[in-house]
Amino acid sequence: MTQDTPEFWAQAAQQFQQAYGDSWLKLFQSFQGGHPGQGTAALPAMEHPVSIPPDKLQALQQQYVQDLAQLMQQGAGAAVTGDRRFAAPAWGENPLAAMAASTYLLNARLLMEMADAVQADAKTRARIRFGVEQWVAASAPSNYLAFNAEAQKKAIDSKGESIARGLQNMLHDLQQGHVSMTDESQFEVGRNVATSEGAVVYENELFQLIEYKPLTAQVYERPLLLVPPCINKYYILDLQPENSLIRYAVAQGHRTFVVSWRNPDESLAHTTWDDYIEDAVIQAIAVTCEISGAEQINALGFCVGGTLLGTALAVLAARGELPVHSLTLLTTFLDFSDTGILDVFIDENSVHLREQQMGQGGLMAGRDLSSTFSFLRPNDLVWNYVVGNYLKGETPPPFDLLYWNSDSTNLPGPFYAWYLRNTYLENNLVKPGKLTVCGEKVDLRKVDLPVYIYGSREDHIVPIPGAYASTQLLPGKKRFVMGASGHIAGVINPPEKKKRSHWIRADGKLPRTLDEWQQGAEEHAGSWWPDWAAWLEKQAGKKIAAPKKYGKGSKYKVIEAAPGRYVKQKA
Repeated sequence: MTQDTPEFWAQAAQQFQQAYGDSWLKLFQSFQGGHPGQGTAALPAMEHPVSIPPDKLQALQQQYVQDLAQLMQQGAGAAVTGDRRFAAPAWGENPLAAMAASTYLLNARLLMEMADAVQADAKTRARIRFGVEQWVAASAPSNYLAFNAEAQKKAIDSKGESIARGLQNMLHDLQQGHVSMTDESQFEVGRNVATSEGAVVYENELFQLIEYKPLTAQVYERPLLLVPPCINKYYILDLQPENSLIRYAVAQGHRTFVVSWRNPDESLAHTTWDDYIEDAVIQAIAVTCEISGAEQINALGFCVGGTLLGTALAVLAARGELPVHSLTLLTTFLDFSDTGILDVFIDENSVHLREQQMGQGGLMAGRDLSSTFSFLRPNDLVWNYVVGNYLKGETPPPFDLLYWNSDSTNLPGPFYAWYLRNTYLENNLVKPGKLTVCGEKVDLRKVDLPVYIYGSREDHIVPIPGAYASTQLLPGKKRFVMGASGHIAGVINPPEKKKRSHWIRADGKLPRTLDEWQQGAEEHAGSWWPDWAAWLEKQAGKKIAAPKKYGKGSKYKVIEAAPGRYVKQKA
């Protein structure tokens, strides 16, 4: 039997289908059985029956049979296009590999179309789609040496050296506890990331406060305090001098402070959301005011840091205190009505389980959080590196952002359990008086101050409608800007790179929905940072002489040079 005969290709397809067929068939049949997820580990268990309309299912089956027949007829001429996993020449040069890839893509398309055709409530549909996406991504023939023609060719060309390196890479990653996304040996915090000059001027068990050295002879009278997410290390805001938002703010003449969170260990296993608000965010605001001598400061919160900061300002407002003049929110949820793909993980049972596990004490491991976020984009952030590191024996190139992404942090269990229930599950922050934090009723309507709100258009962590929702929640004068790209790349977009773009409404109107806002928005090339800098300048007050020393007097002395000890603690 030769490669030119239909019988050869029919047998090749059959062999490939046998390798994957049982799993594909079970998943296919589960939709007809009404309860996807039973016996399928990739799919979350569903509370309600689901189904696909018979006529839709029949149409999908008929189209699949037609496409499969066409693929068989093409035989050796079957081309794999439109998927970078199979873009290497080796896939086209190996007929069996090309057939395997083409058949996989056909099966994957069928499953995704079936997932989209499911009749169920929105949350169930999202969970099914997420589960199918995970299974489809994991089952790609490119993920396995037995099917990956590119990896096989590399092994032959290198006389097995690539396989040996792959095994070494796998052992290294098993030892460190996560898949390497970059060459981590090329980076060191304080040496070539987090290098902006400054000093730690205050610390407690939750955070260190870093003050940065001015780069201008004069600074604005109102300092700037940055509150980064406690789920990650602060130096996403200070990766390299050329892409550091911290350095950019300092260069604009702002006396800049940043919260550097401690990486929790067992000594913080009982720390609560209230502790983070009172003893971290509110304390950081107070210390910044004392050191600078300013009655009010400007504050910026990024992601969960913005949620913490917004909560802290509501607590302070309830106490009749207004130490913050303006607020900047970067890719932040205050209203958790639309949390995007993360919603698939949240329901009463899952949150209750976390409360039972760690609500009274314990730690949420940083590696588990990091893994969850990576699997939101499995092909890009998981399987891409599995294939490169292990099957091809490659070392991923050095990339500061991915080094930061791999530098995970733990969270205290009680903090994490409270956060899940009161934000993602019940969305209590937007309900005036529903929550009591630090002894005060939380009402975000009392946080009346100028606000700059930024959201990223392709953000999968804080979807752009979720970021925009804050415009309808806070009462002060607001400015909303939408940037291109995702959760991190959209934020860390320095002007000098002249990359991406952003959108602004010239009339400043903030209609009820994001779609309405976009209808009047105009695209501008490049970074949104200069727009924010122009807005912040108006909030910063007059200029005064830059301080000659860090801290203030004997109360706030230099503890150590930036970036400090806390940021170097590993999970």
